Amino acid sequence: QVQLAESGGGAVQAGGSLRLSCAASGDTWSITCMAWVRQAPGKELEGVAHVDSNGRTIYADSVKGRFTATRNNAKNTLDLQMNSLKSEDTAMYYCAADRASCQAVIDTGYRYLAVRGQGTLVTVSS
Repeated sequence: QVQLAESGGGAVQAGGSLRLSCAASGDTWSITCMAWVRQAPGKELEGVAHVDSNGRTIYADSVKGRFTATRNNAKNTLDLQMNSLKSEDTAMYYCAADRASCQAVIDTGYRYLAVRGQGTLVTVSS
C-alpha cells in the first residue's frame, strides 16, 4: 500500500504564493502517476498538476504559467509551487497517486484514483 502525506497549505492574499509538499511512503515502487487534485466547496474534484514517473507533466489550463509541479522519484515527493494565486484557487488540495499513467487517470475522470492523501486547505482572499 501507498500512503501520502501533504503539507504546506494556508491562507494567502490574491497574488501571493504558497508551496505544497507531498511525501509518499510504503509501496512507492508501484506509483506511476503522482498528482495534485483539488476540490472547492460544492464543486467536483479537479486535477491541477500531474507528473508521471518519466517526468511527463500535465497541468490544468487554469493553472498553467502559475503553478509548477516538481517530482523527485528518489525521495518519492511531489511539490507544487503556486504563484499568482487567485480566489478561485481556494480549495482543499489533495496529493494523489496511481499505478496508471497520469493521462489514464485524467481520462477516467479521477474515478479510480488508487490513493489520495488527507488534504491541505488553501484559502486565497481577494
